[in-house]
Amino acid sequence: MRLDDHFPADHRLSQVYRFGAGIMGLILVVFGILGLLNGVSFLSKAGERIAGLNSNGALSIISIVIGGLLFVGMVAGGNFASTLNICVGVAFLLSGFVNLALLDTGNNLLAFKMSNVLFSFAVGVMLLFFGMYGRITGGLPHDNPYWQRRHPEEAAREREARQRAAVAATRPPPRRRGLPQH
Repeated sequence: MRLDDHFPADHRLSQVYRFGAGIMGLILVVFGILGLLNGVSFLSKAGERIAGLNSNGALSIISIVIGGLLFVGMVAGGNFASTLNICVGVAFLLSGFVNLALLDTGNNLLAFKMSNVLFSFAVGVMLLFFGMYGRITGGLPHDNPYWQRRHPEEAAREREARQRAAVAATRPPPRRRGLPQH
């Protein structure tokens, strides 16, 4: 089922998706640039501390690429940004679990430490929040396009009732017989 068929491009939910993608993308790009400026080798397993997190060249480049992808979502907005936030959020959560398992092993190619794992979980949860906001809940307002898509019959009845009310509001009041008109 596609949920974006009737999603207006200027809907207020789009601003939440754009903000989430933009702020998380900015954080990742800044972290990646700071890591590259530090001059750590590409696959250094020891890494260097950057803004409280451990980084190497590979993690810095990955951070810049993912941050750039989130910027694309910010520019696109709408359901693309929402879906992108959700997908990247899930990827960050999975990355957190995978890198948690790889801590203190020879396979820790991105030089993750526990602070990186916690950061990965935090970014993943925030991206999921920004991506799911207004899409996944039991109490969506009836003007929400996702609610309308999930309840087409009730949405059609409400639209018809609004149209009838608008037409009735434009009619002059009925004249009463037998009463003098002013």
